This record gives sequence, structure tokens and C-alpha cells, in this order.
Amino acid sequence: MGIMDDAKDVAESTGEKIKDVWEDTTDRIGDKVDEVKADADVKKAEAERDSVKTRNDIKEELRDDH
Repeated sequence: MGIMDDAKDVAESTGEKIKDVWEDTTDRIGDKVDEVKADADVKKAEAERDSVKTRNDIKEELRDDH
């Protein structure tokens, strides 16, 4: 029975390693998705800021003309 026990231990160990690699991979993918979303949010906020600044500059110019 020693060989069977060894094979069982190896199978369990391999299964745990595969599970750990899978969890690490899914965590990395999730982290990358979060990073891409954050970058998109920053770009959106910067574009909105620039739009507001441009709009305010135009309004100020119109006020100065009157």
C-alpha cells in the first residue's frame, strides 16, 4: 500500500499546486482589469477637467467682450 499512498499524496499535492496557480492567475487578471478601469477613469476625469476649463475660458472671454 505504500505505492498507493505515495501516488495519492502526489496527486493531492499536484492538485493543490494547480489550485494555487489558478487562484494566482485569476487574481492577476482581476488586478489588471482593475488597473485598466482605473486608467480609463483617470483619462475620463482629465478629459472632463479639460472640457470644463475650456468652457470656462470661453465664458470668461464672452464676459470680457461685453
